[in-house]
Amino acid sequence: MESRSNSRGQPQRAVCYSNSWRKTMASPSVIVIGSGFAGIAAARALHDAECEVVVLESRDRIGGRVHTDYSFGFPLDLGASWLHGVCKENPLAPVIGRLGLPLYRTSGDNSVLYDHDLESYALFDMDGEQISADLVSKVGETFESILKETELIRQEFSEDMSIKRAISIAFDRRPDLRLEGLGNKVLQWYLCRMEGWFSADSDTISLRSWDQEVLLPGGHGLMVRGYRPVINTLAKGLDIRLGHRVIKVVRRYNGVKVTVEDGRTFVADAAVVTVPLGVLKSNCISFEPRLPEWKEAAINDLGIGIENKIILHFEKVFWPNVEFLGVVAETSYECSYFLNLHKATGRAVLVYMPAGQLAREIEKMSDEEAAKFAFAQLQRILPNADAPIQYLVSHWGSDRNTLGSYSYDRVGKSHELYERLRIPVDNLFFAGEATSIDYPGSVHGAYATGLMAAEDCRMRVLERYGMLDLFQPVMGEDSPVSVPLLISRM
Repeated sequence: MESRSNSRGQPQRAVCYSNSWRKTMASPSVIVIGSGFAGIAAARALHDAECEVVVLESRDRIGGRVHTDYSFGFPLDLGASWLHGVCKENPLAPVIGRLGLPLYRTSGDNSVLYDHDLESYALFDMDGEQISADLVSKVGETFESILKETELIRQEFSEDMSIKRAISIAFDRRPDLRLEGLGNKVLQWYLCRMEGWFSADSDTISLRSWDQEVLLPGGHGLMVRGYRPVINTLAKGLDIRLGHRVIKVVRRYNGVKVTVEDGRTFVADAAVVTVPLGVLKSNCISFEPRLPEWKEAAINDLGIGIENKIILHFEKVFWPNVEFLGVVAETSYECSYFLNLHKATGRAVLVYMPAGQLAREIEKMSDEEAAKFAFAQLQRILPNADAPIQYLVSHWGSDRNTLGSYSYDRVGKSHELYERLRIPVDNLFFAGEATSIDYPGSVHGAYATGLMAAEDCRMRVLERYGMLDLFQPVMGEDSPVSVPLLISRM
């Protein structure tokens, strides 16, 4: 599907096209822009449905915001690392089950939004004193009561507001929910975890929509061997062009033409756009004609947050045998938390996970400075901590291929924006976590939207060319044989 220049310097169409872009062969052709989970899912489905597919990827690797690094000699996910919803209803479960990939469950059913069981925490104050489990548990119950109070506030106010403002109103109405001293610091840590879930600060998160995401049963499972085996399996046999940064998409009634940074062009019947929301917001891809106003509004109004990982590898384990280490403080901005990968993987690794404004500020540092900052937070709770022997730092906010971590609902904006972002425009189809109204910000959400875009795309193309009798759904009616997930909990 790639155009080449002839002796006259004119672009030559791929063999299945005439100069008018009209099809002369039965196989529909599709360009998929982006090779994250949505893009690879779409390309896999279309390829398996006998479409001609080419995937254009700006990076020198596939996966997008899924990035498993092996530089320490073992797999570490710098991006997505959880399967949210360890259950057969999760659309990724059949793939993970067939590959025999182990999961480490970090919470069970009915876990609260901020995502892990209370017994998996060890919280410390700034002086390194561990906080009693009873206090942590009681503050957790108070935080849930505060969130229930904000539900009443949501019902009473016609205008949307931020979670932060709603919590402030809840305190005014229910002074008994206010906590002082150490209790308030623990409460701020819970708020910090909530902000990490959305990768955004509480003063920008919508009260109206913060709980609209559908949480699948089964709790949350860490991908012990990383997500790369999954994406590699889905991508096997696909025509993927790495280092092809798309800068322009032209759509016509009978095809699309996509231009990459070095000037090469690709043509096809349709295109599936799966680039991250942050990239769409940056307008680094021009659309001709312009996308409709409702589509541009969806892109502009959805929030894109930042959560990064600073991965610290140590010679040996010197910390408590819990899943999360936390530092409590007077504000959620000052709080911090570390994921303990030793429980899941047996490796002496802690992962510092800043979000929101703190993440943006840390991204301005060098990797060495960021690693020192993270280690300084650890030394607050473990003053005798050994220095790390290796570190890795993600930069999802400043990386031009992502410009953010994942989407969230901003104050005053409708949750329906996710669906609007997914709706096709002529022969352009859209997929990605920011187009999933039920599962935004998740790998399985991105994957599911890729499958939906593929099905919509193929049906539209076949209908356009009068070949609808050839149509077979890209997602078969018969479910694949279910393979049990390998789940552990130490």
